[in-house]
Amino acid sequence: MNQATPATGSTPTVVLVHGAFADASGWAGVIEILQAEGIPTLAPANPLRSVSGDAAYIASVVSQISGPVLLVGHSYGGVVITNAAPQASNVIGLVYIAAFLPDEGESVQSLAGQASDSLLGTALRPAGFPTGTGEVGHELYIDQAAFHDVFAADLPPEQAAIMAVSQRPGAEAGFGEPSGPAGWKTLPSWALIATADKTIGVTGERLMAERAGAITVEVDASHVVMMSQPQAVADIVRSALGSLA
Repeated sequence: MNQATPATGSTPTVVLVHGAFADASGWAGVIEILQAEGIPTLAPANPLRSVSGDAAYIASVVSQISGPVLLVGHSYGGVVITNAAPQASNVIGLVYIAAFLPDEGESVQSLAGQASDSLLGTALRPAGFPTGTGEVGHELYIDQAAFHDVFAADLPPEQAAIMAVSQRPGAEAGFGEPSGPAGWKTLPSWALIATADKTIGVTGERLMAERAGAITVEVDASHVVMMSQPQAVADIVRSALGSLA
């Protein structure tokens, strides 16, 4: 069975796209709430290799779903849904969860460089990986000792310690690659602003959401608000679905 077949007819499917340093399991609490309400939900693995490649992959997953799709992105996943939406004709809206909302030509690196309240830059650590072409690629991790404070400050330290040693790095190329046409320019969008976010920084989240004209809510949470406050995330998803009905 194809992984992208949870929806039938015109029932919108919520597709949850994780960001770097995380994986789809971070959506578990949100998925539990949405499924209990009968909302079709899918949380595919984001490759985390390049903006164009990741967006093409997610767009392919979305295009194989029967019926409309609400794309939800966390962190770097916001870049991916921004670029995937124009490639899939069944996307009806975008929800950004403590996420980047890039405009065309912007990169994660350029947006992060403008942040004044982010701790991520000094916490990143590089590592090499084989690309299969004979060249060495480079990816970025969050330093394990800094992971709790930078990424998940409102989770128990024991939980953050497990996340730190199981984090999925993002390819350096993905952080520097310019974003393509922005889906939020043609689709309705919503944004959850995590006011205690030290990864992107709350000022950056607010500015990007305002620029995009997104309907916003603010939650006192760290960057991983979908884990610490899944109900708040489910609420904004449900609100978006209600507006799109």
